[in-house]
Order: sequence, then C-alpha cells, then structure tokens
Amino acid sequence: MAFESLSERLGKALKNITGQGKLTESNMNDMLKEVRMSLLEADVNYNVVKEFIENVKQKALGQEVIDSVNPGQMVVKIVHDEIQELLGSADARLNLKKSGVSTLMMVGLQGTGKTTASAKIARFCKEKLKKRVLLVACDVVRPAAIEQLETLGKSIDVEVFSLGTQVSAVETARQAMGYAYDRQKDLVIFDTAGRLHVDEELMQELSQMKALVQPDDILLTVDAMTGQDIVTVAREFNEQLSITGLVVTKMDGDARGGGLLSVRSITNVPVLFVSNGEKVEDLEEFHPDRMADRILGMGDIVTLVEQAQEKLDMDIQQKTANRMAQGIFTFNDMLDQFGQMQKMGSMQNMLKMIPGLGKMVKQLDDEKMNDSMKKSQAIIQSMTPYERENPSCLKASRKNRIAKGAGVKVMEVNRLISQLEQMQMMTKMMSGGGGMPNLSALQNMQRGGGMQGASKHAGSKKQKKSKKKKKKK
Repeated sequence: MAFESLSERLGKALKNITGQGKLTESNMNDMLKEVRMSLLEADVNYNVVKEFIENVKQKALGQEVIDSVNPGQMVVKIVHDEIQELLGSADARLNLKKSGVSTLMMVGLQGTGKTTASAKIARFCKEKLKKRVLLVACDVVRPAAIEQLETLGKSIDVEVFSLGTQVSAVETARQAMGYAYDRQKDLVIFDTAGRLHVDEELMQELSQMKALVQPDDILLTVDAMTGQDIVTVAREFNEQLSITGLVVTKMDGDARGGGLLSVRSITNVPVLFVSNGEKVEDLEEFHPDRMADRILGMGDIVTLVEQAQEKLDMDIQQKTANRMAQGIFTFNDMLDQFGQMQKMGSMQNMLKMIPGLGKMVKQLDDEKMNDSMKKSQAIIQSMTPYERENPSCLKASRKNRIAKGAGVKVMEVNRLISQLEQMQMMTKMMSGGGGMPNLSALQNMQRGGGMQGASKHAGSKKQKKSKKKKKKK
C-alpha cells in the first residue's frame, strides 16, 4: 500500500519525541534526522525535503511550543500541518460550469490507467454531481482503447461517443461537441491518446484538441508507482497544456508515495482524485488533510463513513440493526453482512482508515479473508430457508448434507455455527435481553472468533464436564 513504509518510519520517529518532557535542539535534531531519511527513502524530492525539515524545525523550536503542556504532541501537529501543506492547503475541485456544457480533457502517458480513470470520473460526476455525462473515445492510436471505454461506459450506464480509429481524434472531438449540445449533456469527458513518453506529435494533437473544445479542466493521469517521475511528467504536460489537476492511480500498489508528496509544491498543480483499485467505484476525491492523517497513521474515519454511505445498502443495515435490537441474529443476517463487507472492498484499506488500527493491517491477509468469506457464504447458501433462520435444528444429518452441498468438511460447518452462536450471544448482550454471558463462552470468543472460526477448545471435554456439574447443582 502507498505510504505504508513511510507511515511506519514517521510513526517511530515521532513516537520518540512525544515521550520527551521538553524539546531541546538535540532531541529535535535526532527526530528530524529520522524524518528526513524517511521522506528521502519514500522518494520525496530532495529540495522539498530540505524545505520541509527547515519549516518543522523553525516552528517546533519556537518558544510557544517549548512552553506548551505537551510539546511532543505539538511537534506531531506541526509535522502533520507541513505534510498537508505539501499536499495542498485546501481541497481542489473540478471547474464545472453551473449551466451549459462543461468539458474535461483526460491526458497522460500510456499505462497510467487514463481510460479507466475517465470512466471513474464519469461515474463520480453522474452519481455524486448529478451530471448528464458523455464519454468521448479520442484515443484512436491504441487499438483496444475505444472498445475498453465502451465496455466501461456500459458498466456505469454512461453513453460513449466514438467514430472509430479511422477518424482523427480532433475530428471526433469536434463532432462529439455537437452531439453533446444536441443531447443536452452537462459534461463531456475526452479520453485522449497517450504515448510511452512525452513527444511533439502527442502534444500537437492535444494542443489542437484543447483549442477546439476549450476545456474547463485538463486532468493529467499519473501512476503512483513511478515515484519522482510524476513530477517530471507533470511539469512537461503543464508547460505545454497548463493542466488544472492530477489524478493519481494505483495508490493500492506498493508505492512509496514520494511523487505525490513532491508534485504539488514543485508544479503547483493540485491533486483532484486518487484511485486505489481497478473497479469503477475505486475513486476518491483528494483531501490533503485526510491524506496527511493517513500518512501519520491517524486514520481517516470521515472517508470511511463516506464510502460506507455510498457502497452499503442502508436498508439491509437498518433491517439487521432492528433485528439485533431484538436480540435476533441468524444465518440470513450473517449472509447479508458478508455481502456488505464485500461491497466495502479491502479489509486492509478499511483498517488503515480507523485511528489506532493501522498496525493491524499486516496481520490481515485480504485474499485469505475473502476465501474464508466465500466458503462461509457457500455453506449458508447450501442450507434451506428454514435452517438459515432456525440454526438450532442443525443436527448431524443436516450438517452432512450442507457440507456436501458446499464442498467442505463437516468441521467447517461446525466452525461457522460456532461463529453464529458467538454473534448471537453478543447480540443478546447488546440488546439487553440475554443477561450476562457465561465466562467460558467469553473466553472462547477472545481466543477464537473472527473469520477463521472459534477456539480450538470450543466444545472440549472440560467444558462439557463443567456443564454437567452445573446441572447437578
């Protein structure tokens, strides 16, 4: 994940300073040395790092900070604010017209995910900004580009205008504008051709198109994996086209993130969107303050809530909440929640957004969790409607049938039943209808639980003996 290594190193450096009772030149220099090395190893531009360190040092050694109640926390805040300043002092947004047809040119090199980004932004503008969007296939160089855009457009229910590869990109753009006015579109997004590198032919074509459509925005798509090359590419495109914003793709990859931290201060071009996945919904508006929070391991609960509101079926959530309030939780409810979790995407990404849980990311394996979830879904789907709603009826013969239908062992069925029982117990506790749970059950939940099942000791002879003793009493 982007910034993962940087977050870890910055966290360690700042942890040392927060434990100090008073700031001195000595302990400040030690901390700043670590911060400097962290930023340089993350591929942040040297001049940017140098200025960053000077700004932090100047502000942190001020009298106001030294005399504060908790100087260490003040340093963390200063570092946070300086990172935010690097990323942009305020949110940048699309320059769309209030009325009439707005135009947006998507530009960039080959392989940066420009065509997919075009579709993602089209979906964003349609869903969130309520715009009538037209996508225009102006990449007539790459053979599969038009077909790719048409497929993406169909998936988000956005019309795609194309004249094929035999018509020039500029002529396609000219006719698309007329088509957009006739169909009363609000926004036209032009997916332009890319090259392996910036060259005269590419820039000439893009300049001609710019003169024709007079775009309200020109967004450059850059790959987070390319490090400081982001800065170089952004500078070259900006000199030729005066780009208005950046779309940073592949943020879910193993990127050091240095380019993203450098590009704003060097080119003065703001980041508008970041993409952290291949799906059309994997696009976020860029918020410098929230990104600074993530880099420093402070989470991003606001974005998490926004994503939940967008992706989750709130009717299902309300129904489950109402049933849980009554102390009810069955396999049908579990199946619903599995579906909701899958809509949210990577569990690792979600944990990174929750303050204090970022360190747990490495302990999770998204692939294993997804496999485990799919197996659990198969087990539940092999049950009859009655069995899902009345799990107490699941005896040996039914378990054998379910296991065979799901292609798993009976042990896996028993494990899922144990998970459900734990959830039911928690539901009753929260609803106030179940009283205090038995101690051994709580211990089982602590030791086992989770997607991988309950404790190995669940249902052991010792537990059975203790139950018998209780009955005798």
